[in-house]
Amino acid sequence: MVFKWISRTAALSLAFSSLSLSTVLFRSSAEAQNLELYVDQKTKQVFTEPGPGRTKLGSFQPSPSLPVEAKPSTPSTSVASATLEKPTPVNSDKKEEKHWFEKLSLRGYTQLRYSSLLSKDGADWFHPADRSVAKDQTFLIRRGRLILSGDVSDHLFVYIQPDLNASPSDGDFAVQLRDLYGDLSFDKKKEFRLRLGESKVPYGFVNMQSSQNRVTIERAEALNSAAEGERDIGAFFYWAPEEIRNRFKKLVKDGLKGSGDYGVFALGAYSGQGLNRSDTNGEVHGVTRVSYPFEFDNGQFFEPGIQAYAGRFVPRTQGVSLDKEADPVTPKFGVDGVKDQRVGLSAVMYPQPVGFEVEWNVGEGPELSDDYSSINSKSLHGGYVLANAKIDSSAGAFFPFVRWQYFDGARKFARNAPEVLLNEWDFGIEYSPFPEFELTAQYSYTNERTNSNSFPYGQLKDGNRLGIQAQLNY
Repeated sequence: MVFKWISRTAALSLAFSSLSLSTVLFRSSAEAQNLELYVDQKTKQVFTEPGPGRTKLGSFQPSPSLPVEAKPSTPSTSVASATLEKPTPVNSDKKEEKHWFEKLSLRGYTQLRYSSLLSKDGADWFHPADRSVAKDQTFLIRRGRLILSGDVSDHLFVYIQPDLNASPSDGDFAVQLRDLYGDLSFDKKKEFRLRLGESKVPYGFVNMQSSQNRVTIERAEALNSAAEGERDIGAFFYWAPEEIRNRFKKLVKDGLKGSGDYGVFALGAYSGQGLNRSDTNGEVHGVTRVSYPFEFDNGQFFEPGIQAYAGRFVPRTQGVSLDKEADPVTPKFGVDGVKDQRVGLSAVMYPQPVGFEVEWNVGEGPELSDDYSSINSKSLHGGYVLANAKIDSSAGAFFPFVRWQYFDGARKFARNAPEVLLNEWDFGIEYSPFPEFELTAQYSYTNERTNSNSFPYGQLKDGNRLGIQAQLNY
């Protein structure tokens, strides 16, 4: 009897044990299918139990290859004990294509200028490019540029630059278009480009060099008189090997006052009437330029160049009075304009640490006759010589410079294209404590300078002036 009772009791105990084990296995199996996870909002740690400051992530299924354990009672246990399967992203092998406008970049710079006219003899002060050089001027925002540019596709680069403080006429300030063009590339390396729109005319190193990079306050007038404002509307072909394109970029990036990338070879046709002006004679100007930056074994860069253009220019005129009692006389010229052609040579040794620039051009261009009755094509010549240096220090970069410029010809963009004579020296230094800021001080001594702004186009002599410019780069 006792044995039977013990046997039945053991069997009953074994049955209850089997039922308990089945229940545990069933609960464990259910837990293996659904594991609830929570994340702490402050520490970002993942937990398997709810708690203060925790947000439920959801229910997850552990990997079947790992043994399932009962939920721990400690709140510090993380999800590291279970392997979660990540969902397979859709199209993971394909990069998301950017919209064209997401490929554009925005940059710019501002130049604040102050001029002090110390002394002079003869005619009033006038500088074609610097409106602060006048007896009633002090501070002037010379340039306020914003540049939007970028490769919007594999074959098209766009460049848009307005000037927020341009001066289209005396006393006026307005937003004015400076650049609006697209570069069409015909190869993957973009060595062959066709530039369409309003852009710089490839004539002269100093004209190609951005005002943001130039050490002197204004460009040399003998070269700039070929294309005041440096720009015109047209089509220009540029070619340069990839290695040389990178070299052009390096000369600017390294602070060596490079001109930028305008190709080793350039050939183009443009309106010829100037910045933001429509053509008025139905004829285009043609221009070509060759420039190559050599790099010597010691790392020194030297860039020679040659350029030329030809066309017919239509001057703007106004009546002038030879005396108070006579009627105004308006100069006459041919219906298709006046012959306008030049050729120029350039040589640039980059400041490493000492450098120089030399440019000279000769040619023929519109010029007012001595009796003010006509405008004809007459000879011209002039250029500049500049010596500079780049001195790097713990306090920043210093660029001392000296320049002599000379021009004997006519200013075709002035009304009536009057004859001008310029002989001037500039001494100065640029200081840049950091890339975002540059400060330039320049003293100018003028032997002779024609006031080409108003009749009777008098001559200023023995002039002394001081110019200070602060530049913000952003």
